Amino acid sequence: MKTILLLLSSLFAVSAAGQAPPEKIVGGPFVVNVTGRNATIVWLVQSGEASVQPASGGAARVSPSVRVEKTTLTGLTPNTRYDYNVAAGDQAGKGSFKTPPGAGGYDFVVYGDNRTRHDVHRRVIATLLRHGIPDFVVQTGDLVSDGFDSSLWPLFFDIERDLLRQTAFFPALGNHERNTLLFREYFRKEKPYYSFDWGNAHFAVINSDIANVSAQESERDAFWAEQTRWLEEDLRAHQKADFRFVAAHHPPMTAVARRQGDNPHMTALMPMFEKYRVSAGLFGHDHNYQHYLKNGITYIVTGGGGAPLYDVDKPAEGITKRVMSVENFVSVHVEGKTAHVQTVSIDGTVIDDFEIHAPAPLPE
Repeated sequence: MKTILLLLSSLFAVSAAGQAPPEKIVGGPFVVNVTGRNATIVWLVQSGEASVQPASGGAARVSPSVRVEKTTLTGLTPNTRYDYNVAAGDQAGKGSFKTPPGAGGYDFVVYGDNRTRHDVHRRVIATLLRHGIPDFVVQTGDLVSDGFDSSLWPLFFDIERDLLRQTAFFPALGNHERNTLLFREYFRKEKPYYSFDWGNAHFAVINSDIANVSAQESERDAFWAEQTRWLEEDLRAHQKADFRFVAAHHPPMTAVARRQGDNPHMTALMPMFEKYRVSAGLFGHDHNYQHYLKNGITYIVTGGGGAPLYDVDKPAEGITKRVMSVENFVSVHVEGKTAHVQTVSIDGTVIDDFEIHAPAPLPE
């Protein structure tokens, strides 16, 4: 009997020692696809991990096993803040968000290119939090340095946690996401382009990273033609909005000399922006801050979220308002037909301050 008990005790010890670590939230919670009536709460749960190293020796690399949890809420009330908890009794599961107003003022921020220099990324987010919690965030892409690497996403969400758990999140695909399906899974996007309304503004978020759409040129061309048709129809259908914003990763113009002419597909969209009275284009990709005004349209490049900075060595003549090689985010307060824009550097200094006014309504 004693032998049996000792054997059972040993087996129990081995079993306990071999148990998988407890599950934990490693991403979020955060809220996407927010409307006046609906929202989806998403959080990432790590259930295990794999340790991999070369058979010949060398440093080990740990890759987590992560799954997506989500719940969609319906029947919400516009212009209302909601508190939630996805893990009862656990602070890690708490968050809040606000639904869009039917009328009245609201705040949003725009930033991008957080993909590297994680310490700098943390400082940008810390400054943003001190500046004030926005109603929603528009992210211009390159959240991580390789969208296929599942170990990088928990790091991104860890840095952004205190921001994203208090607001709504609307990201664009960057080239470093590499068109991964993880992006669509995490942020609940059926397609890599979409639009949404907030108060008196309409936002169209497109995928400018056609290089990663397909290895086949014909498929890349077909995708761009399809998305361009969708964008034009979307902008045409929202001409009654006071403001129209278009967000994407790649900018149609740049002050970075070595990158000029790199994005002809985006430059080709500028006549459409003018035709459909876009208020501003919001872009990333270049790691700095740039502000242009051309034919009544504001163009903003805010790629200063943490990636290594680029020079602004050749700004365009006649349309350049402000360019600066600095980490930054852009804060926008909309009140009625005026959008007050402030660009804030990593140290909290306001480096640009201007207004965008809604155009006169179209005649009936």
